[in-house]
Amino acid sequence: MVNKFGLIALLGSGETSAAGGLIFETLARRLESQLRIGILETPAGFELNTHRVARRVAEYLSTRLNNYDPHIRLIPARKRNTAFSPDDPDICAGIVSSNLIFFGPGSPTYAVRQLQGSLAWDYIQARHRLGGFIALASAATIALGEKALPVYEIYKVGEDPHWKDGLNFFGPFGLSLVIVPHWNNFEGGSEVDTSRCFVGRQRFEILASQLDRGTTILGLDEHTGLIIDLNSETCQVLGKGEIHLIGEGRERSFGNDVTFSIRNLGQFHVLEDLWEGIDPANWQKALDVDRINAEFLFDPLPPVEVMELLELRRQARYLQNWGKSDELRLRISGMGWMVVDTPDGQKLQKTS
Repeated sequence: MVNKFGLIALLGSGETSAAGGLIFETLARRLESQLRIGILETPAGFELNTHRVARRVAEYLSTRLNNYDPHIRLIPARKRNTAFSPDDPDICAGIVSSNLIFFGPGSPTYAVRQLQGSLAWDYIQARHRLGGFIALASAATIALGEKALPVYEIYKVGEDPHWKDGLNFFGPFGLSLVIVPHWNNFEGGSEVDTSRCFVGRQRFEILASQLDRGTTILGLDEHTGLIIDLNSETCQVLGKGEIHLIGEGRERSFGNDVTFSIRNLGQFHVLEDLWEGIDPANWQKALDVDRINAEFLFDPLPPVEVMELLELRRQARYLQNWGKSDELRLRISGMGWMVVDTPDGQKLQKTS
């Protein structure tokens, strides 16, 4: 098998801004097949309005990428041991059915806790190693690193500067990376230093001193992205600001439209065993992606109200409350959508 990994796009912030739109359009233009976007809700899965947040991203991409006829699916893999678990095969089916997976704002440490060792994480890694693109913003970029910055715990709760283990997405490729979005944030103005993802320079110096030698810090300015191509071993900067690399006793910055070698990130090497670190059964499922894509039906994006009722019905079925499930099916039907229960979960079809 010839290795052809998917592109990786990291956004410092602003996934629905002009800069974010440029990143997404760059990815869409480079895909060689029908654009199928999966929006993962995990990083903000603890929020009560996580579905609405993901929905707004979906609506933005539907408009911004209209020329590419995108088919979009929300993936509510919010919390383990619930009806919306990242270990639920029905929910995670949307990951292997997508060729562009996005996840963004929320809590980095929460995202790591929910994804580490999960079915969803296996699928994300497998999909990428089989050519699927992934795009991440804000909290999700932090979670991707070898170490994750616990922003809320330090900035909001007042814990001492420290790191948590991250998902270490780049570890199998020989890269020891920590990723810090909102690098140039200045919401605190002249009174409070909110740069370095809100923790400020003083605390970040302590954090940097805690990292192992050989680790590279990748700082992403707001409204700025980095597209990493493991195949050509290049990185391209796009956006209003810069990206910053700190390691080996020096700091380097790269601005808009600059392309540089991936080896600036560390000791990169090509992954020979594509299934490394992935459960064999989950890897096989991802290998069947062409069949899954052919069977998966991407219907027009339903309105928020319909999706909320669908989620209530999913929960009712999880609790085996069949009467409530039937009631919700009828309410959804009255809004012009038919619910179809399939082995891959609930599907919606437009009826009017």
